[in-house]
Amino acid sequence: MSRGTKLDLFIGAEIEDGWAEIKSERRSETSDEILEPSKHFLVFKKEKRRGKTVTLVGEFHLSTDISEHLVKNLKKKLGCGGTYKDGWMEFQGELRDKLKMLLEEENFRFKK
Repeated sequence: MSRGTKLDLFIGAEIEDGWAEIKSERRSETSDEILEPSKHFLVFKKEKRRGKTVTLVGEFHLSTDISEHLVKNLKKKLGCGGTYKDGWMEFQGELRDKLKMLLEEENFRFKK
């Protein structure tokens, strides 16, 4: 292929051929039930995102105001970034031991 020539490929079907695009909303499976901290059984997960480690802890059954306030305080204590999405708290870095200690001070429990 010479320089300056565009490669024209057509892959797939046309919409007029009877194919339809199905759009469905992303539904989170979080329950609407709000529990007190002592009734939570939290789990840790570790993921790699763009070569960096992310620590996930959850699943939380708290109101959004309380959970966002908790994430904000934990980020300050840990000195890292993080967020709250779909009932899970995400923190930048490998922080399992420090998170467990801080959440146990807030009366959260963990699965073995």
